[in-house]
Amino acid sequence: MAAIELTGVKKTYPGGAQVIHGIDLSIADGEMVVLVGPSGCGKSTLLRMIAGLETISDGEISIGGNVVNRKEPAERDIAMVFQNYALYPHMTVRGNLEYGLKNRGTPKDEINRRVEAAAKTLEITPFLERKPRQLSGGQRQRVAMGRAIVRQPKAFLFDEPLSNLDAKLRGQMRIEIRRLQRSLGTTSVYVTHDQLEAMTLADRLVVMNGGHIEQVGRPTELYDRPASLFVAGFIGSPPMNLLEVDQLGALAGVSLPASLPEGTDIVGIRPDAVMMGPAAPGDIGLSGTLELVEPVGGESHLYVRVPGLDQAFIIVVQGRPDLAEAGQVTFAIPAAALHPFNRETGKRVG
Repeated sequence: MAAIELTGVKKTYPGGAQVIHGIDLSIADGEMVVLVGPSGCGKSTLLRMIAGLETISDGEISIGGNVVNRKEPAERDIAMVFQNYALYPHMTVRGNLEYGLKNRGTPKDEINRRVEAAAKTLEITPFLERKPRQLSGGQRQRVAMGRAIVRQPKAFLFDEPLSNLDAKLRGQMRIEIRRLQRSLGTTSVYVTHDQLEAMTLADRLVVMNGGHIEQVGRPTELYDRPASLFVAGFIGSPPMNLLEVDQLGALAGVSLPASLPEGTDIVGIRPDAVMMGPAAPGDIGLSGTLELVEPVGGESHLYVRVPGLDQAFIIVVQGRPDLAEAGQVTFAIPAAALHPFNRETGKRVG
């Protein structure tokens, strides 16, 4: 186990295209850090640079206090789990688990001990003599994780490992990965585009955008206090409503709270912070036409067309409200639920 330290890490491809712009990130020993962001934001490239599969153009990467910039992937003592499993089809599950250890000259009795322990942990003991083609997608991913576990590496690196699984299996494997990481205590870096995976797996979440880090923190911190307009719009499903201060004030026929920090010209409102019905004193009341009701399990997402807004205002309510689409609805935004941002800087104010 070991901490991972990135200092001023950059990546520039031949021709001058820079995709990673001076990343500084400290990952503590035993921590699970999840990199999340839109396609092309640089999260997978950053993971591959930690692994040694991509060279870095500038900066420094250290694992366990040792600088690994010039070390080959095999010399970094890390294990990587890919989305495509990368299993050897001609080998049994046991053979796949043993392969890397045999190449390192690990004694046979130690190989057997590690393989049996990993198989028991991942509940794949009954499949040890099967070939990968005889396994389901979820079982193959367990084998891929087992191959990483038997290595007993300093760190695990996960590159969207669940993206090929269906929704039910993804949910099961999320639980499995988190349980496994906590029990082993191995430093882990996990890349995903899936917000649910990111929010549920991470000790800390790293939101990336255009090769930069937008914000780092516990998932609840990023949800409750996004540091930028990008994070506000990216974290949360459905996303935060973003409105201009003057526009919201004019629609509600009120002056927005004087408590908003100076420089605030955009406010964000989480859909689950909105209250149905008339506004209480000090809150902001709006009304509009209900365009769509999306029942999502135990909650419903309401899309309300407010005259003067370019896009529907989104509200999350518990249960299944008895509301007719195309009907009029009234709702209230608590003053305390306003998130202040500055349009020019794109950052949170105050």
